[in-house]
Amino acid sequence: MKRLLLFLVFLLIPFSVIAHEMVPTYPKWRLSYIEDLLVTEMEMFNKRADVKYYEVAVFDEDWNPIPFVTSYRVIKVDYLSRVKFDVYIRTQDKDRAEYICSRSKLTDNKGSGVSSMICSKFKD
Repeated sequence: MKRLLLFLVFLLIPFSVIAHEMVPTYPKWRLSYIEDLLVTEMEMFNKRADVKYYEVAVFDEDWNPIPFVTSYRVIKVDYLSRVKFDVYIRTQDKDRAEYICSRSKLTDNKGSGVSSMICSKFKD
């Protein structure tokens, strides 16, 4: 009975979720200086002391990857730092692109061992 009570108490205690942030939440494509390419600017903020690298990806509504270009697919973001980066896609993929996501890349066994992924969604 004591174990059940302790278990229930721990379920009610709010746990802080520490992850990373990426803005804007609803990005918009704009014309690039390169013909047939669109671009959007994203900004990432790292609130995880145990993670320094984040992988970027673009997906359609069924979570299939869409080809894109950015300076680096894996971006280094130091703890409590911000990094701005541009994401480019082909004009023909504009209507298919639904999400830009970033996933933390765990490089060692220190810390929580939990990978976090966040996404920004394109609105029509």
